[in-house]
Amino acid sequence: MPPTKKKRSRRRTFRQILGGVRRRVRRAAGRVRSVWRRSLQLQVVTSTLVISVIVVVVLGTFLSTQINKSVIESSQRSSVSEARADRLQIADALTPETDDPTVPAEGGNVSSNPLDDVMDTVTGSGEDGSKKRYDVLILDVGSPGQSRASGTLVPADVPHSLRTALKRKVEKGEYDKTIVAIERVTLAGQSQPVLTYVVGGVVHQSSTGQNYEVYHFFPLDGEEELLSNVRLAIVVVGLGLVLLLAAIAYLVARQVVTPVRLARQAAERLASGKLDERLKVRGEDDLARLANSFNEMASNLALKIHQLEELSQVQRQFVSDVSHELRTPLTTVRMAADLLYDAREDFDPMAARSAELMQAQLERFESMLADLLEISRYDAGAATLDLDPVDVRDVVLRAIGDSEALAERHATRFELRLPNEPCMAEIDNRRVERILRNLLFNAIEHGEGRDIVVTVGADRDAVAVAVRDHGIGLKPGEDTMVFDRFWRADPSRARTIGGTGLGLAISREDATLHGGWLQAWGQPGEGTQFRLTLPRMAGADLKGSPLSLVPPEIEMRRTWRGAMTPVLLPATGDGALHDED
Repeated sequence: MPPTKKKRSRRRTFRQILGGVRRRVRRAAGRVRSVWRRSLQLQVVTSTLVISVIVVVVLGTFLSTQINKSVIESSQRSSVSEARADRLQIADALTPETDDPTVPAEGGNVSSNPLDDVMDTVTGSGEDGSKKRYDVLILDVGSPGQSRASGTLVPADVPHSLRTALKRKVEKGEYDKTIVAIERVTLAGQSQPVLTYVVGGVVHQSSTGQNYEVYHFFPLDGEEELLSNVRLAIVVVGLGLVLLLAAIAYLVARQVVTPVRLARQAAERLASGKLDERLKVRGEDDLARLANSFNEMASNLALKIHQLEELSQVQRQFVSDVSHELRTPLTTVRMAADLLYDAREDFDPMAARSAELMQAQLERFESMLADLLEISRYDAGAATLDLDPVDVRDVVLRAIGDSEALAERHATRFELRLPNEPCMAEIDNRRVERILRNLLFNAIEHGEGRDIVVTVGADRDAVAVAVRDHGIGLKPGEDTMVFDRFWRADPSRARTIGGTGLGLAISREDATLHGGWLQAWGQPGEGTQFRLTLPRMAGADLKGSPLSLVPPEIEMRRTWRGAMTPVLLPATGDGALHDED
């Protein structure tokens, strides 16, 4: 494989791996966000924990700084005081008691170097016999090779900045000044540098004019260990305090959230139809009063629902009983009306016209009675389906054949758009045909004599039939109201084909019984379109429809208008506005 192809392959593999990692991170972040949004207890505990950490960190930092400052300042004052006392002893020890420095004092021996006696005086044991905690370095400025030190100190251990500053003081004649420095110094015999407080000063002999530089090295390892222990204690106490506050927040949140969660679960069960759901009442606090209020609300709601169910049952039973009871007298009246209608030619014109009107109204009354009986079956839950595999195209053709006579009387023509392949589906042939007849009758009545377009579509899961008219249309919000019982868009407009006002309501119930959809679209002046969508297999869930609810020409018009929407640009020199190309 050429090098270029190998590089491309590696890049592609790297991108795939990186994409997989990103997807996993996004999924994990999404799960975390979901848990965060859904858990009130987690939000309370996390918020308390974050605030506690911030407070503990601020307080711990402040305490650690103050303790560190106090310990260091105390050590500095003590070190400077001891250094000054030692310099006074050195000055006294270097001051000669006679005019001849070679003469020993009271039988003493002549010292070759006075610094030897001085170091014995300065570095001696303390009053309690303990060894001093610091080391001393004495440098003879006049004789650079002459220096004395305690321990393993050498002149090179003195910080350069400290020695330079001390020399400047000597040049100015400021012999009583003390120069200090805090640095990490690595002394002989030590593996790591130790934080050391170095104090420098000058011992000046006025009689001889000789200067001695005195440096005290105070190791601060003890202070560092103390401050380290203090910081560790602050961290441990702070961590324990944070955990304690988190535990307290968890317990408090649990005491508050648990009743709320129980109330939420009870409300969900109540909403699902379990009207006997109640909350346990404990105590007399606000949560207990909330539980009491919820229980009272649930009891009142259950009572109202029970009353409404009884009223609805009474109404459905009344409609069903009346509808059945009316069939017998209606049959008798219909027989008498048929006799009068058949003999109308023997009557005078007024009586003949009355017989015709009575015949038409009896037919409308019979149709309304049949619709009421059908509605009562749906209300009682007694409606069933007689399913058969049927080609929906044949059902559409039969429905159009039944509607052609009415369409001719209203000067309306049908435009069919059928697919070439069969549209098989498991449906109740009688009910679906009734749906289509109701849709066609409604389109004829409101189509104002214009053509009605009937379209059939199908995909793998569903079949659909759309009935499109070009009449008065629907106002916003009426696309759902049109399926209400006895609803009319214009109450003042009389029905022209003698409908009962229950056709679309029954059609929606028939579609729902099939597990399908019956939807409406309409705009004033643009007409309406009703779309019936049914699953191919009985009991299958619908995921979509093969046909669009909005007519294709309306969709194309919207798209065209959106593409041609002008964009106003700033005014040109002639004051006109121009469209963007």
